[in-house]
Amino acid sequence: MPEGFTAILVAVLGLAVLFDYINGFHDTANAIATSVSTRALRPQWAIAMSATANFVGALTGTAVAKTIGSGLITPQSEGGLVVAAALIGAIVWNLLTWRLGIPSSSSHALIGGLLGASAAAIGFGAWQVDGIVGKVLFPLVSSPIAGFAIGFALMVVIFNLFRRAHPKTMNDRFRRLQVLSAAYMAFSHGSNDAQKTMGVMTLALVSAGILPEFKVPLWVIILAASAISLGTAAGGWRIIRTMGTKVVKLDPVHGFAAETTAATIITGASLLGMPVSTTHVISSAILGV
Repeated sequence: MPEGFTAILVAVLGLAVLFDYINGFHDTANAIATSVSTRALRPQWAIAMSATANFVGALTGTAVAKTIGSGLITPQSEGGLVVAAALIGAIVWNLLTWRLGIPSSSSHALIGGLLGASAAAIGFGAWQVDGIVGKVLFPLVSSPIAGFAIGFALMVVIFNLFRRAHPKTMNDRFRRLQVLSAAYMAFSHGSNDAQKTMGVMTLALVSAGILPEFKVPLWVIILAASAISLGTAAGGWRIIRTMGTKVVKLDPVHGFAAETTAATIITGASLLGMPVSTTHVISSAILGV
């Protein structure tokens, strides 16, 4: 075992990888459900594409990781146990909602776990209120609203541009375009969600004294990107059915608009270091279109 790596630290890192993997198959539906439901992509091809795009997206930055690892709670000597408790709570919640086929937010489960565990172990003084309000609560409220509004507006623009097109021609065109929008959606998912795992892993490393400051190591980035990609490849058919068929009936044009809207919002949030819920954003975008 490398110097400084205690059993607790190794267990925390293992839990983080497990959470990332589960997050991958739990949230696969967010990226591909609309494409599968509109038959723009076969399920197997959709999952393979999504896994690849998730991996690439996860390599694009660490702003969200910094927010999760250093912008919400203060690293303490108890950090390893705090992170472990947060991860266990998030994992249990994800598995429960996956089993029931309920689309829920892995991001909020993890963030809620971190805040709850740190408050229990250290006290509410461990919370960084400015970071929580600015980087969590604000995007938590605004991103679904933006998803609905932008999705609605984009559909109005598309229908005006193609108002004279035959429905079959329109569906054929957007079925092809939806391959690109699905890849964009998967890329954005990786860019935001994988970074959350990078953040908690780096937080654990800083708390254990392995790292002198919060800077995500390359091996953590690769490990998190690989775990979410492999999890995505495993798929999550229960939630795919809910997102793709039970929320609203979709045509290819609706799927394209919803995915493009959600992916743009999530990518923007990633660049700003804001952890957002892929589930909430794509769900609201679907309702908007």
